[in-house]
Amino acid sequence: MNTAIKLLAAMRQNPNDWAMAKLLTVAQQYGMEVRSTGGSHHVFSHPSVKDPLSIPAHRPIKSIYIKRFVALIDQIQE
Repeated sequence: MNTAIKLLAAMRQNPNDWAMAKLLTVAQQYGMEVRSTGGSHHVFSHPSVKDPLSIPAHRPIKSIYIKRFVALIDQIQE
């Protein structure tokens, strides 16, 4: 298994205390587009998903955002 798949599995088990760099690694693996215009948020999107996800870049990222990120990955895989 590659690093991104392991990270995603770990996010599913424990959505607490994640850094933006780990999310970016997973996003790249699943072909997501990431926008960061110099503000405090990163916006994750994918052509097959209607609604993008905005996540604050503060560390640690709250668990609700990790859960939404995992749900976004699940929508991409469908």
